[in-house]
Amino acid sequence: MVKHSRLIRFYHIVFFFTVLSVQTAFSQVIETTEPLIIDQRKSTIRTRFAPPKGFLWAKEMPGSFGDYLANFPLYPPNFPVRNFSSVPIEKQSNHVAILKIDVGDKDLQQCADAWIRLYAEYLWSQKRFEEIGFEFTSGQFFSWSDYKKGVRTREIKNRVTFYQTRKVDDSYENFRNYLNVIFRYAGTISLDRESVSVFQNSQIKTGDFLIKPGSPGHSVIIVGVAVNSSGKKLYLLAESFMPAQDIHILKNPLNSTISPWYELDLNAPKTVTAKYIFAPTSIKRFAVPQKNK
Repeated sequence: MVKHSRLIRFYHIVFFFTVLSVQTAFSQVIETTEPLIIDQRKSTIRTRFAPPKGFLWAKEMPGSFGDYLANFPLYPPNFPVRNFSSVPIEKQSNHVAILKIDVGDKDLQQCADAWIRLYAEYLWSQKRFEEIGFEFTSGQFFSWSDYKKGVRTREIKNRVTFYQTRKVDDSYENFRNYLNVIFRYAGTISLDRESVSVFQNSQIKTGDFLIKPGSPGHSVIIVGVAVNSSGKKLYLLAESFMPAQDIHILKNPLNSTISPWYELDLNAPKTVTAKYIFAPTSIKRFAVPQKNK
């Protein structure tokens, strides 16, 4: 009987330490945080940046603008942000990656122009040429269809006017010339006017942009979205700046735990990015121009 009693005590002790070790192990799993994975060997936004623990890349509709951005190619790691003269800008600490697309050789492709460039390139890649068109800050609309047929611009008494030439050219090189005209006469004021507000956090998606219209104003582009099981979202943001420079993905200066991912809240009085403060928080989505509907 004594031996039986001792045996029972022994099993109780073994069981206690087994439970304790399981609880400890379980607690460690719950409390441990994992560093964000940035796989520098990968060459696109989606493959290089793994979302934080508990989040997954949001599904994008194949062929959509969001899908185009999330799979956009990147320059190799440690590639510097360069200005339009191909000279590295002075401060290289605000970005984590650079989109593999030229900035041109003129000081034109700046803030809002970066979004215009990416959207125009997307439409070009989809052969949706008739949809390429943007307003100038003055309110005048100028389409790629008109430009390729020889319509050109000139300034008369500080107003842009249009005239017809015989320079019919639908090449990509001429398309880039057209975009330079758009960059010269469009900006955050016109892009803001051509866009509609996003009113609910749940509706924010890749391709939308934060914007503060003005001269100067600023805008940053949402180039990636991650979501968790409860529907909470995180975002990757990209921008160009002044002077015209490579489009780059921004670090999160306020939350190094999830950087370069950002939390966005339409109800927040301000949103702080690596190089700009948007106050108030305004997130918009481009509306197809009436002439293209």
